[in-house]
Amino acid sequence: MDIEDLLKELEQKRHQFLQMGGPEKVKRQHDKGRLTARERIDRLLDAGSFMETGLFAHSDFPGMEEKTPADGLICGYGFINGRRIAVVANDFTVLASTNAEVNLKKLLAFKTQVKEKMKVPLVFLGEAGGARMPDCQGSKEVCALSGYGLDGLRQEYTHFRTQPFIFAALGECYGVADFQANLADFVVQVKGSAISVSGPRALGRAIGQTYSGEEMGGWEIHSRITGITDKVAEDEEECFRIIRKYLDYMPDNQSEHPPIRPVSEGSEERMSRILDVLPKNRKRAYDMHRIVECIVDGGDCFELKPEFGSMLITALARISGEVVGIVANNPIVNMGATNTDALDKMMSFLCLCDSYNIPLIFLHDTPGHMVGKDAEAKRVGAKVVNALQCLFQVTVPKIAIIVRKSYGQVTTNMCGQGGGPDFLVAWPTAEIGFMDPLIAADVVYGSLPEEERMKEVDKMIGDSSPYPAAGAYYVQDIIDPRETRNYLIKVLRIVRESEDWVLSEHRLSNWPTKF
Repeated sequence: MDIEDLLKELEQKRHQFLQMGGPEKVKRQHDKGRLTARERIDRLLDAGSFMETGLFAHSDFPGMEEKTPADGLICGYGFINGRRIAVVANDFTVLASTNAEVNLKKLLAFKTQVKEKMKVPLVFLGEAGGARMPDCQGSKEVCALSGYGLDGLRQEYTHFRTQPFIFAALGECYGVADFQANLADFVVQVKGSAISVSGPRALGRAIGQTYSGEEMGGWEIHSRITGITDKVAEDEEECFRIIRKYLDYMPDNQSEHPPIRPVSEGSEERMSRILDVLPKNRKRAYDMHRIVECIVDGGDCFELKPEFGSMLITALARISGEVVGIVANNPIVNMGATNTDALDKMMSFLCLCDSYNIPLIFLHDTPGHMVGKDAEAKRVGAKVVNALQCLFQVTVPKIAIIVRKSYGQVTTNMCGQGGGPDFLVAWPTAEIGFMDPLIAADVVYGSLPEEERMKEVDKMIGDSSPYPAAGAYYVQDIIDPRETRNYLIKVLRIVRESEDWVLSEHRLSNWPTKF
């Protein structure tokens, strides 16, 4: 064949493979209200910026060469808002993007290149049906899959947070797709999708259970019960917007700082409203989100896992253009008392921020950890200790502000005294002690007449004020709540210009991704 014939053959094969599973399979995908893998890539990336690698890969199962374009997995590089990223997309039109030796080899090789050479964020657009049974059965086949031919399992599941890894669940995500979600730093799940180890058909055959994909791993399960999902999207377009926004808070890799952005207009003016949010009555609950919105640029927060352990807020935001991580008790939920879900959520967030050089700001208003029989059944003691171990290994700057209540062990878990804060201040409304003064007085003086008991309560409330702690230098300062944003801006500027805090030591980069 001469060069013209060879080029014609190349064009024909390229066209054939770009058709994915063919018009009928593409229509079936559209009929479900879902985009194809290539349409998803086009919607996510800047127009015309995608460069594919591995288009001509296909199954090595005899007779399947022409039926498995790209072997159901599309990989490549592109740009989002002019910023280079890597992207992987399951092509559900090709054998439901089930995994077999070639596409697993392709996935591992691509992820290794991204991690070791390119060092850019990786976005995985997930929709896959698990293992490809004909390719996987038999001792030789399963051994090949277990190693991907490249010592694959060890490499694939020894996860270091060297660059941001985002997973989007856009349909059924079973088997390897589920494992990718559990490796990821950030998971966004579209309503109607499912994330689980096994699909309904295999589950029914294996153990006789007849749950749907959504019942096992839908968005309500993973956003409210397991905490695997960080954000829920109504549809695919919203999913892509969420990914773009998340990436705007992230550096390209752990050797860089997150991007700085211009300060939104009106950011300073919000601080004047902060006293309107905080109730004058110490017993009244309020929504800590409103406090956070007063402090951060433009009142704009990107909250992670909002429905999981919701008495604790974990959010990315900016202050004076710089990315910060907010960890804040929310008294409107359970009085701000943290349960085991909140502790897991905190650990996940500390790992994220420490891995990507994001300073942490802790806002205290909590009466303590949830205790009792149910809490013990969920290993509350172990969770408290694990969270402490995680906190003690954080090396990004840690700034703690005691807004109101900060009692007992949770003071340390929230990076108060004993938790290793670099900066620790209190508002004049702060209360610091072993437990709520009313409860403490009941324990100690419950047998006294009411009038005498209330005198002791008042005394205990006075002892819990921040001034004794400041006098003994357990807190560094007591600040006017309206000066909180200015205080944080000054601290962040000092931190930014300090050589010791240029980058994290990344001690938590290989902490288990999910709890």
